[in-house]
Amino acid sequence: MYVHVRLLTGYDNLLTYAVPVEGKKAVRVGTLVRVPLRNRVVSGLVVDTSEVAPQATYVIRDILGVERWADDQHYYAYIQDLSTYYQTNSIHFIKRMRQFLTAKQIVDTEEVFPDAHHVVTTLTDEQQHVYDFLTERITNPSYTPTLLHGITGSGKTEVYKRLIIDAIAQNRTVLLLLPEVALALQFERLLKKQLPSSLLLYSFHSATAAREKKSLWANLVAGKPMLIIGVHLPVLLPIANLGLIIVDEEHEIGYQEKKHPRVHTKEAALLRAQKVGIPILLGSATPSISSLYSVQHRRWQLFKLTKRFAGALPMVNVVNLINDKRKKNFWISRELEQAIAHRLAAREQTIIFLNRRGYSFFVQCTVCSFIFMCSSCSVSLTLHDNLRLMCHYCGYSAEQPAACPCCKASEHHFIKKGIGTQQVVTILEKMFPQALISRADLDSTSKKKEWAASLHKFEQGEIDILVGTQTITKGYHFPRVTLVGVIWGDLNLNFPVYNASETTLQQLIQVAGRAGRQSETSEVIVQTMADHALFLFLNEVDYVRFYEQELLMRQEVGYPPCMRLVEIELKSTNPEQLDYEATLLVNELKKAQQLLAPSAIILGPAKPAVHMVKNMHERIIYIKGPDIAQIIRMFASIDTNSYKSSIFFTPNPIQ
Repeated sequence: MYVHVRLLTGYDNLLTYAVPVEGKKAVRVGTLVRVPLRNRVVSGLVVDTSEVAPQATYVIRDILGVERWADDQHYYAYIQDLSTYYQTNSIHFIKRMRQFLTAKQIVDTEEVFPDAHHVVTTLTDEQQHVYDFLTERITNPSYTPTLLHGITGSGKTEVYKRLIIDAIAQNRTVLLLLPEVALALQFERLLKKQLPSSLLLYSFHSATAAREKKSLWANLVAGKPMLIIGVHLPVLLPIANLGLIIVDEEHEIGYQEKKHPRVHTKEAALLRAQKVGIPILLGSATPSISSLYSVQHRRWQLFKLTKRFAGALPMVNVVNLINDKRKKNFWISRELEQAIAHRLAAREQTIIFLNRRGYSFFVQCTVCSFIFMCSSCSVSLTLHDNLRLMCHYCGYSAEQPAACPCCKASEHHFIKKGIGTQQVVTILEKMFPQALISRADLDSTSKKKEWAASLHKFEQGEIDILVGTQTITKGYHFPRVTLVGVIWGDLNLNFPVYNASETTLQQLIQVAGRAGRQSETSEVIVQTMADHALFLFLNEVDYVRFYEQELLMRQEVGYPPCMRLVEIELKSTNPEQLDYEATLLVNELKKAQQLLAPSAIILGPAKPAVHMVKNMHERIIYIKGPDIAQIIRMFASIDTNSYKSSIFFTPNPIQ
């Protein structure tokens, strides 16, 4: 027998090797093998087999052995489809799994949780409907994308738990995907307490310990059924018995990877479920417009949870800061101050949300108008409360100088514009000196486990007021919170991106949903700088009305999900070369478009809002069209290897 092998060394071509007679039973498509390459031994994935000796210009050598690898026959085809979609080499994805290949053989260990107790609750009728529907598709597997639109606190997690238990009982492995590591850690802690102690549960993300990764790998190779919790990495694991994928908070931008290839984990999960032929459940209180569109036009299933499991939806009030004439404490309105005081008196908790780190947006000299900018990035430096200026893109920081570097005016002529979470804490500490106030953002909790510890303290009632950025808007359960205050609700509405309204409303509804989880009287106060029609939809029951209105606008201007959008990024340290090659690429794309994608529209090149990061300049080209396959073929027809600039292809980028 002969096998065609994709090497994990980055070598582009497939190589053919012979399989000794005694090894035939152990080798098939998806097997990881050790093979000779010149004078060394490397690993490779079997992508095809043949009983007939192929023609080759080199001597066909024998494989040397078989690696410990999960017997997933769909794996390579899935990775190939993923690499085609993102126009990158499949080796990028396979190499991310290589950390397992050097792990020493260990004894399989099943983690048992002594305090675990399986909590059985009665499902509501709405929960029962989605549970029954998906249980049937786990038992009789079929690709079934299912959207679970459940208001905050409606019991989506209870549905997840029941499905996980059923799938594992049928010898299936389940992936539970969450948009960030801190949320994955919280889910892991929750499920270890509530799922049966005999169930195998693993986390697989950047905060996972090496020992747990090794144990996970050993059990994957053994084909044991388990639950794997993570963010991006789990969808790249070879899994022989995959039976269900759950994507929680499916609308979140955290699923879009920041590094190239910029894979969107939700799209990768959908592709994986389709390739294997299994159900996938996507849950959210604020579903993405693309997912709601898929329900209407792509035959996705839709289930709704319309009632809170406990407590009631909070009352939402919108306050215009400009109309509040009080000069003192501009950023805290009378309404918000009184509401915080009331909650403190009642020994209840408050969340204050502002999606800006630091103390002030930027520092400006009033004499010459100079603004302190990062020397390596095209952004202003953010002032922090330790009087250090920091770039939130490259990490550069420096002390605020005593004089303006441009006109030499003293620091007394500097003004600080805007507000960040650090300044909010300072204001609140002066207003409520008796309160225990904490801040939760990347500056205060840089490590994932520090962040989890801060949230745990808040859950236990050790903190009165928690001030934080977008991370606290995620699916956390804080039973004692009865007030949520949003400092600047329309901060991101004027960003030059087509989905600014969608992401703003999702963020506001999600953070509002942290209030009233176990209380009938809770409140959300959203402070704004201007009146906007978007704030008419802050009640969760009005979210579908917003979807209908927003979709009409996108249909008129041709934006996703009505059209497909691709972002092509070019990066270089040489801006002149970058401009030349960006224009050259557009011209090549236009030539290819006439033959391969006649209905596509090419926009650009252009400078993005932040066009330089760490001295790396960037230009953007957008392609819109009804058929993503045509756009992919058009781009693939161009020899980008001849360009000196780095070129990256991202379908459906999250703005």
